[in-house]
Amino acid sequence: MSKVVRIANGQGFWGDSIDAPVRLVEAGHIDYLTLDYLAEVTLSIMQKQRRKDPQLGYATDFVDLMKRVLPQLKAKGIRVVANAGGVNPEACRTAVLEVARKLGVKGVKIATVTGDDVLARLPEFKEKGLKLANMDTGEGLFDAPREILSANVYLQTQAMVEALDTGADIVLTGRCTDPGLTLAPLIHEFKWAADDWNRLAAGTVAGHILECGAQSTGGNFTRWWEVPELWNVGYPIAEVSEDGTFVITKHAGTGGMVTVDTVSEQLVYEMGDPQNYITPDVVADFTSIRLEQAGPDRVRVFGVTGKPRTPFLKVSGAYLKGYKASGQLTLCGPRALEKARLCADIVWKRLEAAGFVYEHTDAEFLGASTVHAGIAPAPEEPAEIVLRLSVKDPDRKKVERFGREIAPLVTAGPAGVTGFAGGRPKAQEIVAYWPALLPRELVQWKVSIEAV
Repeated sequence: MSKVVRIANGQGFWGDSIDAPVRLVEAGHIDYLTLDYLAEVTLSIMQKQRRKDPQLGYATDFVDLMKRVLPQLKAKGIRVVANAGGVNPEACRTAVLEVARKLGVKGVKIATVTGDDVLARLPEFKEKGLKLANMDTGEGLFDAPREILSANVYLQTQAMVEALDTGADIVLTGRCTDPGLTLAPLIHEFKWAADDWNRLAAGTVAGHILECGAQSTGGNFTRWWEVPELWNVGYPIAEVSEDGTFVITKHAGTGGMVTVDTVSEQLVYEMGDPQNYITPDVVADFTSIRLEQAGPDRVRVFGVTGKPRTPFLKVSGAYLKGYKASGQLTLCGPRALEKARLCADIVWKRLEAAGFVYEHTDAEFLGASTVHAGIAPAPEEPAEIVLRLSVKDPDRKKVERFGREIAPLVTAGPAGVTGFAGGRPKAQEIVAYWPALLPRELVQWKVSIEAV
């Protein structure tokens, strides 16, 4: 029989189900477990954590997961590839090795991949005359003063392949592509060439289908009422053959479903140009993808084609763009919407009278077709409205002042105010995204190994 590599993804983002990866390991019959923790702004949060404590800056949930499954991973020979390293993969490795020691699990080898974090290299890039233009606006990163919080390059998947080639049980990386977590084991297992564009594209498509966890097995599905036992949804598994064809499935006995429709909906998620899905490794043509139902909860994917990679790597940057705060309460009883609008007017006028004008204010009336304003009809006389007020401004003190005006509405507003809880709204940093391109020859990665 031809070789088949089985890869499961148990985490679609930092905050996804803490039990899903445990269930994947317990059910077994997988070769690799991937875990995707990083979103665009996650790394800026991790940088702030690391500045406060040099031993932080990674997905701490990953360490908690290892406490639950490390003995089973080792016993079953399941290897892990995760971007849980964030901006501090070495500290994450140290924490996991300590878990192994406490659990008495011997022979655990952990590889880290670094080189994606280029925050400290920004002065160097500026000196070289690099613009690092925002891919959406064209503005240069250094054209105006900015408090840059993070800057991470989406590393080529070959970095993780080299880590797997060392025989590591666990590979921890920072910013890589989400599909790369799946592609790396496939390149490692099948020894696909660096210019085998069709197979690299196929592995990338497999990773794209897996990357959001249960979104390909019935989660977030438009016909949600058709999905059985969504409370028990199974997370996706890709059974990949050497020629790049694969089957998407899930463990037996779990809820959810795997159909051409559920897989198709995940395919169009964050797709961009369907003919040019660009990664550091290959440009995949999503219009070439073919799907067919291959049995209950089994979808075969084939026909994927790819094109050569670009000479650039994408930089995911984040910078501070002011402060925001939101507060809410509920208006109930007759004329609830009218009372909610009056409350909003009261807050804005009281703030203006006190000398506070904001860069941006917003009032939302939840229950009066706010989410689908202009599309869905609003109820004529709602019995209750949740009023949510928000402000945004570069001045933190002004934003904090706004937080003091919500509670007074309880006794100094119209009748029927309730649902105020949680205290005064606090000012929060606004972290803005900065996507840019960097010549790939300027980026080098490093793989290091430690074992217990």
